Parts: sequence; structure tokens; C-alpha cells
Amino acid sequence: QVQLVESGGGLVQAGGSLRLSCAASGRTLSTYAMGWFRQAPGKEREFVSAINWSGGGTYYGDSVKGRFTISRDNAKNTVYLQMNSLKPEDTAVYYCAAGPPGATRSYEYYNWGQGTQVTVSS
Repeated sequence: QVQLVESGGGLVQAGGSLRLSCAASGRTLSTYAMGWFRQAPGKEREFVSAINWSGGGTYYGDSVKGRFTISRDNAKNTVYLQMNSLKPEDTAVYYCAAGPPGATRSYEYYNWGQGTQVTVSS
């Protein structure tokens, strides 16, 4: 079991930036991928990005490629999502999750954080 706590959400104007953090604790993370998903009201949960804890391979959803960057800090057991050039359509609750390496589908992930709200105003 991995415990995940997200932080860093908030309100930002279009074109601005935010950095989300996900602090992980519990089991050894080396065999996991850490993913970010988001869900807007009335919409399905959408894959945003993921990083393999071991090896550092990264994956991005098409809607965020070139704007968002995922990274990790091994010493702090923390994953970050740097979000630049934010758009109103990025508004959603963002969730951090732990799953198998290379996973990009929400059903593949088995531990989830509580979510953090990101609101982008136009």
C-alpha cells in the first residue's frame, strides 16, 4: 500500500503556471509508476502524465504535451507536475496515483490521493 498526498493546486489565470506535488509513503516505490490524472465536472477521468520511479521514463496525454512536465525527487519520495501555459480547459481535480510501470489508464492504478483542485480563469 502506498499513501499519496497531493498539494499545490489553486486558482491561476490563463497562461500562468502551477506546480503540483505528490508525496508518497509506504511501500518501496522503485517498482511503481506515479501518475497524474484529472477529472472535470461531468467528464471522465483523464490521463495527464506518468513517470516510472525506476528509470524515469515519462508519458504524457496529448492535451498536455509540451506544456506539462513530470519529474521526481527520489530523496523526498515526491513527484511533481509542472504545469505551464495553463488553459481554462485544464480546470479539474488533479489526482496522483501509484501503479505499474508504463501504465496510462486509470484502472491500472491501485493507490490514489485525495485530489487537488486546479482552476484556470480566462
